Parts: sequence; C-alpha cells; structure tokens
Amino acid sequence: MTKIELIQQIRTKKSFLCIGLDPDLSKIPQHLLDSEDPIFEFNKVIIDATNDLCVAYKPNLAFYECYGSKGWNSFEKTVNYIPKDCFIIADAKRGDIGNTSRYYAKTFFETYSCDAVTVAPYMGSDSVLPFLENPGKWLVLLALTSNDGASDFQFQEMKDGRKLYESVIEKSMNWGTDESLMFVVGATKAKEIEKVRKLAPNHFFLVPGVGAQGGKLEDVVKYGSNNECGLLVNSSRGIIYASNGVDFGYEARKEALNIQIEMALYVEQFNW
Repeated sequence: MTKIELIQQIRTKKSFLCIGLDPDLSKIPQHLLDSEDPIFEFNKVIIDATNDLCVAYKPNLAFYECYGSKGWNSFEKTVNYIPKDCFIIADAKRGDIGNTSRYYAKTFFETYSCDAVTVAPYMGSDSVLPFLENPGKWLVLLALTSNDGASDFQFQEMKDGRKLYESVIEKSMNWGTDESLMFVVGATKAKEIEKVRKLAPNHFFLVPGVGAQGGKLEDVVKYGSNNECGLLVNSSRGIIYASNGVDFGYEARKEALNIQIEMALYVEQFNW
C-alpha cells in the first residue's frame, strides 16, 4: 500500500486506528479453545467486527511464533483474511545485517505479503537498508518507544546535546523516504512526539501506548499529527480483550468505535 493509498483510507474511514492482533490463549474466550485453530478464530471475529473502523492491523509475531508451525499457519491465515483496504504491519522487531535482514524482508513482504515490518536500528544501516529494497513496502523503525526501559538507551545524551533517539531518526532519514519509512513513537512520551515531528515532518508515525498503557489520543494528535494526518495509532488490549465472553466481537467493536468516533473529529480538522 502506497502512502497516497494509506492517506485515502484514513480519509474514507475517518480513522487512523491500527488494531494490534496479539492473541494470548490464556486471555481469549474459553469457548474458542475447542476449535481447530483458536488463534485464527479469535482474530477472524475481531477483524470482522472492526475492519470498517480501522485502517491497519498489527499482528505481533511473538504471539504466533511461540506455537511453532501451527502459530505460523495461524499468522498466515490471519494475514490472508485481513481485507485488502487495510494496511498490515508485521510486528516482528527484526534487526540483523546483510542477507539475514534481506531474508527477513522476503519472509514478511513476499511469503506473507505484509505491507510493513517493524525493525530495530541498533546495528545500523546494514540492518535496515535490505528492508528498503522492496518497492511499495514499508519499514517501521523503532525510534522512541513507550516502555519504561526506553530511558536506558533512547534518552542518553550525546556529545552534541542530542538524545540518542533523535540521532537515530536523523540518521535513518538518509536511508529511506516518507514513502517507505515510518517511525515507532510511543504515546506515553507525548511531548517528545513534538520533537520527533519536527525532525520528521512528513513521515508517518506508528504510535503504540494509547489506552491500556495510559497514552492519550488528544495528546498524540496535538503533538504528532501533520497536514496528512501522519499517524497510525495502535490499540491492542483495550480493544481485543474488551470481553472474554461470547460477545467479545461485539465488545471489541464498541471499543474500536469509541476511538474511531473521536478520530473522525480530528480527521475533519486536518488540512488535506
């Protein structure tokens, strides 16, 4: 999906919601555990209930890989089931060099036909560039994350006074364009989002941390949006685990709709 196509979906659906598909077998409704593929059955209901309210889905590979070949099969079925008008992010957080990265890219872009994959930049350009060799595909680079441990490295001050995360963003913008490179920017670091937006005025941000982690949509839009929206705001637990009963799809839709209604107000205000 191109940047223009993604923006059009945001305008059409009046939403910049990304839903994380993190199926934990200890949390999904118990009645699904008797099915042949509980993970896919769970995801299928969530997708059916929410695909008109969101523009992207983000399966987190940790919740699939741990089940071996069965988990990968559930992931493949999930990706194939997601409607074509939704952007698919493989939340794999890969980060290795040379041919290893090239084959990671092949896995998610060719074998599974995802639109994007999350990548850690710690090893530098040769761990990132292979992902950018795929026209029409996106690299989502970990830049400023929402976890408590982000301060361990990302906020370390460099000799020139910049924080490490600022250096990562500035350097990586030489590797890809706003047509192929997004940044992960955590919602719980609201005021820092403003700094990132100044560094990368035209790039999309994937923003986790809204909802269960305490981030506020209002702050994300205030500090992180641009004239093209420029945001994919992710919610996982707050939507997919809104209920663990037979009504879980209905309750997931209610939660997604509440977010979409708020997003629609902001979409109307963007200077398209």
